[in-house]
Amino acid sequence: MKKLLGLALGILTAIGGFVDIGDLVTGAVVGSRFGTSLVWVVIVGVVGICLFAQMSGRVTALSGRATFEIIRERLGPRAGLANLGASFLINLLTLTAEVGGIALALQLASGISPMLWIPVAAVAVWIVIWRVKFSVLENVTGLLGLALVGFAVAVFLLSPNWAALATQATSLFTSGPPTSESAATYWYYAIALFGAAMTPYEVFFFSSGAVEEKWTPKDISQSRLNVLVGFPLGGLLSIAIAVCATMVLLPRDIEVGHLSQAVLPVAEAGGPILLIVVILGIFAATFGAALETTLSAGYAVAQFRGWSWGKSRRPAEAARFHVLMMICLLVGVGVLFTGVDPVQVTEFSVVFSAIALPLTYLPILIVANDPQYMGDKVNGRVTNALGLVFLGIILVAAVAAIPLMIITKAGA
Repeated sequence: MKKLLGLALGILTAIGGFVDIGDLVTGAVVGSRFGTSLVWVVIVGVVGICLFAQMSGRVTALSGRATFEIIRERLGPRAGLANLGASFLINLLTLTAEVGGIALALQLASGISPMLWIPVAAVAVWIVIWRVKFSVLENVTGLLGLALVGFAVAVFLLSPNWAALATQATSLFTSGPPTSESAATYWYYAIALFGAAMTPYEVFFFSSGAVEEKWTPKDISQSRLNVLVGFPLGGLLSIAIAVCATMVLLPRDIEVGHLSQAVLPVAEAGGPILLIVVILGIFAATFGAALETTLSAGYAVAQFRGWSWGKSRRPAEAARFHVLMMICLLVGVGVLFTGVDPVQVTEFSVVFSAIALPLTYLPILIVANDPQYMGDKVNGRVTNALGLVFLGIILVAAVAAIPLMIITKAGA
């Protein structure tokens, strides 16, 4: 039972990281324009995030310290500052998108303008962070986020042609990118999907959450179980979103520009009841992601600066940690109040996430091979080989992201 309950951290990280507003929007956009031809990117992203998340969890379980804290100590303040700067800015952009996502989910449920829901969403996030225990936060939000399985249910209710979907999913390896879109646009969205899958805050939240739960070397197997269940689950839900859009939106030439369009396939497949379930899942996923990104902002800066930090510590005991999180929420609300479209913020956040990936994942690989912190539990040859392969992929994605954004006018 303890292990089953312990899976909540992995589920929350997956639901709030893999299936946040970024994946909801990007998955639906990709499905409505490219069908299932980019599903392979999600699979690659699942393998990559599992690889580095288990490294991060193992580092924390063995050292009792969060990964970001060790990165600064191991690589020095300059490298740590570069890592902090890139991760924090992307995290802040993602936080803004997630607060906007909560507002959009509440708009779907109520019909009330999202501008009125934005401050409500930010206040709710702050109250939960301030007053609710970490274990309650992860259990409730993670489990409610499982309502997104409604997308998978919708896939089956739509009676798909599985052979056609599989053929389309492997088309890159047989006939190249779809001719209906330019190759540059195809690869731009491939990078966006990859960035959404491996968003930097996921590993920092996972590692810091492990410290909050006081993991020890005995919890390494629990860490591995969390990773191998949580992130693949998130990947499957992400694929289900893209498949729903492929089956309903692509044949009708409907391009996703709003969250309400992303749930049209669910409404068509299962009617109002399934739609309500999915809207609950969207709310839980975006709310969970907002909690993760808010906490990750505090974790990263506090660990770099050596401040007192932790969800379990009262604001009076970790004042700077809590004040910083409040400031980040206020900044996010301020950006959204300018009238910027949360969907556009989301699309930019996942692409810029790809740019920051090398600064996030290279230090994790270095620390996971340092016997000073890992003892005899350093990475094995296979893990290191896979890590180097993914670092190569990450570097290519980071270098190509901005040129492709300019060439395609952000995928227009």
